[in-house]
Amino acid sequence: MSGRYALYDWPEAWSQLPGFNQQMRAHWNLAPKSQVLMLYQKQDTLHAAMALWGFTSAWMTDLTRAVAHARVETVKTQPMFKKAWRTQRCLLPANGFFEWRGLHRKHPFWLSADDSLLYFAAIWDVYAVPGQDYYSVAMLTQQAAHLRRPIVLNQQQQAVWLNPHSSDEALQQALVGAQLPLRERRVSTLINDPLVDGPHCLAMG
Repeated sequence: MSGRYALYDWPEAWSQLPGFNQQMRAHWNLAPKSQVLMLYQKQDTLHAAMALWGFTSAWMTDLTRAVAHARVETVKTQPMFKKAWRTQRCLLPANGFFEWRGLHRKHPFWLSADDSLLYFAAIWDVYAVPGQDYYSVAMLTQQAAHLRRPIVLNQQQQAVWLNPHSSDEALQQALVGAQLPLRERRVSTLINDPLVDGPHCLAMG
């Protein structure tokens, strides 16, 4: 499962996006229940927001049950995600993500692209309390051998995914289209600890 990713370098132009957190810090080990940056489209304008990585519907009373991932195979039909599928789609930008592999003793690998940023398909919801709206997100995943990976969208696929007028067919085609080629390398087991954060998380293992 795609349980960790990093966002430590981003374009300066993002500081001009509505909703961008000017105090946002770099992170090399983002895990579920972290506050993460999401990008979404509102009235033809790209917006930014910080969101809990764990989908929390408005009807949810136990927030510890927030769902970090949504399967691409079922996201359109699951009652919890149906509304978000239609009207609340977003991107999670990342510099790369981690996978654990191995039959007996799993070891972490770092996956990234030639470009400095990856954009994962995701859906969001809002949990409203008096005077404040809190955003939450679930990352979409797909099968990759015996693992599940985030769905990395290219520029054209991103436009389709964010467009509120995209049809179900167009959305499905964007999600199952050709994925970007990824580079990978083995990294230190320091990343196993979700409390460890810093450039040393990318140290060779």
